[in-house]
Amino acid sequence: MATSTTKTGQPLDRASLDSLLRRRLFYTPSFEIYGGERGLYDYGPPGCALQANVVDLWRKHFVLEEDMLEVDCTALTPEAVLKTSGHVDKFADWMCKDSKSGEIFRADHLVEQVLEARLLADKNARGQSVNVNEAPDAKKKKKVKDIKIEKLDDAVAQEYEETLARIDNYGGDELGELIKKYNIKGPSTGAELEPPRAFNLMFQTHIGPSADKPNGYLRPETAQGQFLNFQKLLEFNQQSMPFASASIGKSFRNEISPRSGLLRVREFLMAEIEHFVDPEGGKKHPRFPEVQDVKLSLLNRDTQLAGRTKPDVVTIGEAVATKLVDNETLGYFLARIQDFLLKLGVDRSKLRFRQHMANEMAHYAADCWDAELFTSYGWIECIGCADRSAYDLTVHMEKTGAPLLVREARAEPLIVEEYQIDLDKKKLGPKFRKDAKAVEAAVDALSQELREKLSLELGKTGKITLEIKGVGNGTTELDKDLIKIEKRKRTEHIREYTPNVIEPSFGIGRILYSLMEHVFWTREGDEARGVSDLAP
Repeated sequence: MATSTTKTGQPLDRASLDSLLRRRLFYTPSFEIYGGERGLYDYGPPGCALQANVVDLWRKHFVLEEDMLEVDCTALTPEAVLKTSGHVDKFADWMCKDSKSGEIFRADHLVEQVLEARLLADKNARGQSVNVNEAPDAKKKKKVKDIKIEKLDDAVAQEYEETLARIDNYGGDELGELIKKYNIKGPSTGAELEPPRAFNLMFQTHIGPSADKPNGYLRPETAQGQFLNFQKLLEFNQQSMPFASASIGKSFRNEISPRSGLLRVREFLMAEIEHFVDPEGGKKHPRFPEVQDVKLSLLNRDTQLAGRTKPDVVTIGEAVATKLVDNETLGYFLARIQDFLLKLGVDRSKLRFRQHMANEMAHYAADCWDAELFTSYGWIECIGCADRSAYDLTVHMEKTGAPLLVREARAEPLIVEEYQIDLDKKKLGPKFRKDAKAVEAAVDALSQELREKLSLELGKTGKITLEIKGVGNGTTELDKDLIKIEKRKRTEHIREYTPNVIEPSFGIGRILYSLMEHVFWTREGDEARGVSDLAP
């Protein structure tokens, strides 16, 4: 396990840094005189100034330089919006419960911390040096207090390392199997843990005095407001594509077990970009040639699944050419993100981009890379860069009927040959009565492949049979007097398409804390007095 160091290469003493940040009032626990509340922090004057400078650089680097359209959307979100987006059903982490004490743990973090503690004990038993920050801090002590200093078999230690490399790829059932396999118990009681179950991370709330039950949520991300305003932003941009919107504001997530200071909190500042791009032609970016020679440290999913954690250093041009990174726009933003972080003053050697594995991929993502910064807590995800494909615009358009799409004139008319269907609605209504609309909708939804097959069937038998749920016994017969299926040509002068979205998402608090570790150092012989060497 790697150890964290100061800017000058000394072992980093997290307690000294934390003491400096709290003493100088960079941040402090919220409601402290009432005992505090986990996962909530207040920023003092220096913290506010530093955060404002980070946000200012973010705006200059992205919003102004890229001519993005900034919006400020409400944090209160009706349930219907987040139900459609998939967050109500899928925005969850896996939690497990101590069957004796009732204490709640995030399952993947518990497995991770116990295995890391056992590997740490193995290092102690082998007489290897251990950095102070590899040892559990006071907040994590209860999770590892029963770990004995004993040497592990080499094969077991290797298995632990490989499991940790793949930890983000495990679902609930697999985490439950790991808990049983490695005999992980309740840390404070030694009792059995209940099987992991999904816990939705959103805060529910009532919108308006007439709501008799929760009908909304505090937003878990700023993205949905940008998607819902897409058509207005497109019009503001004079129908020109591609373009990007941007938003910065508070988001809220009801973390299962918030620890690690500013790195895992329940209320935090997010800065998100939604870059809308035409999917036709490979999601290219006009400025990609400017960054194609930039080298990045990329930890791909195949390396992680093999149980390894060493990234490959390649140019983003090579990564896109080999499809390691899916497209130019995604690659362009990865390079721009690295440039932003280096401008802030992060240590290049403590920066990597890690590709999401299948099980950890968000429900809306086609591909995703995290910019991770190495700290005394390990590698921390600070920025996610996801290809959300056309998921969000599509689901909101299907739900509301709003035209969240682009219409543009074709340079050359397109001749399309396709199977078209004519229904005799004068006969359809009297025959099917209240089910007529359902039959019409089912016919309109038929694919070209199925239409071709049904056209042949109609020509041979004079009728076709469709399975339509909720109509009669589920099987509906239409004869040639009601329906006609013919292959015809039509000319398209206007192209309609739903844009794909590349989304860089920045956790400002995580970036801020990681930066403070990267620029911290102490004078030899005067370790009690820390220095934060921030860039001007």
